[in-house]
Amino acid sequence: MIALGIIAVPILYALVAYPDTFSLGWNQGRGGFLFALAFIGAEIMGIQFRIPKKKLLAVIPLAAAVIVYLTTLQFGLRDYIVSIAPQYHIQVVYSWEWMWDFVVIAAFFIASLTIFFGKKWIRISPAGPIYAAGTAIILSLDAFFPYDSLGPLQYVVPYLVKIDVFLINLFNLGIANGHDNIMFLKGDHGPFALQVFWPSAGVHSMIIYSLVMMAFLLKMNIPRNRKAAYFAMGVIGTIGVNIIRILSLSIFVLKVSTNVNEFESFHGIAGEIMFLPWLFAFLLIVTFVESRRLKKQGEQTRIA
Repeated sequence: MIALGIIAVPILYALVAYPDTFSLGWNQGRGGFLFALAFIGAEIMGIQFRIPKKKLLAVIPLAAAVIVYLTTLQFGLRDYIVSIAPQYHIQVVYSWEWMWDFVVIAAFFIASLTIFFGKKWIRISPAGPIYAAGTAIILSLDAFFPYDSLGPLQYVVPYLVKIDVFLINLFNLGIANGHDNIMFLKGDHGPFALQVFWPSAGVHSMIIYSLVMMAFLLKMNIPRNRKAAYFAMGVIGTIGVNIIRILSLSIFVLKVSTNVNEFESFHGIAGEIMFLPWLFAFLLIVTFVESRRLKKQGEQTRIA
C-alpha cells in the first residue's frame, strides 16, 4: 500500500540512521516508532479505500521534513536541544531529548492521515498517532516532573511495591522488604535497595494504554457494554504487566547481578519489551474476536 509506504519512509530512515536507538528504553530511544507504525499498518491494511495521487504527493514533503529533522540531529540539533534543557529546569535530559522526536513523529502521523482521510482519520487509524502523542506527553511529564515530584502518578507505586515484595517472599526468590516506594532486596549477589518511581512502575503504560484503547474502541461498532468489558480486561492485563515489570527488575537484582550499570541496562528495556507486545497483541485479539462475532452474526442472518 503506497500510503503506508510513504508514512513508513521516515521511520525506516531513522532505523537505518540510528539503529542502536531502537533497542533502548522508552525514554532513551526510538523503539516506539516501530510500534506506532505497526498500529497504523494493522488498522489501514484491511480497509478498502483509494487515495488520490495528489494527496499521496502532498505527504511526501512532510516525510522529507521529518528526514531532515532526523538528519540535523547529528549535526548540532541534538546538542542544541540538550543545551537549552537547563533553561526549563529539566532534570531528566533523556526524556527531554526523545520527547521532541515523538512530538515530530506524532505531528507527522496526524498530518499525513488527515491529508489521506480528512477528519475521519480518528475513526480509521487512531492508535498509532495517539500512541506517539501519548508517549510525547509522558516523556514531557518525566522531563518536567521527574521521579516522585508528580504525586498523583506516584500514588499507586507503593501498592505495586507491596505486591512485588509479597510475590518475592511467596516464591522464595530472596529476601524482600518494602517501605513506601523503596524495596530492600537481598539475593544471591548481596543486598540492594531499589527505589521505584512511576515510570519504572509502568504507570506511563497505563496512561498510554488508556489513550490508545479508547481511540481504538471509539471506531468499533459494538455495544457499549462490550467496549467497557474490553477496556476493563485491558486495564487488568496492563496492571499485570506492570507487576511483572517490577518483579523482573527485582529478580534481576536477586538472581543475576547487583551491578548498577548492568541493572540500568536491563531497566531501560524491561518495561517496553513487555508492555508494547502486550498492547499490540490485545488489540489484535479484540479485533479478531469482534470480526468473528460479526461474521457469525452475518451467517445467522443469511440463514434466517
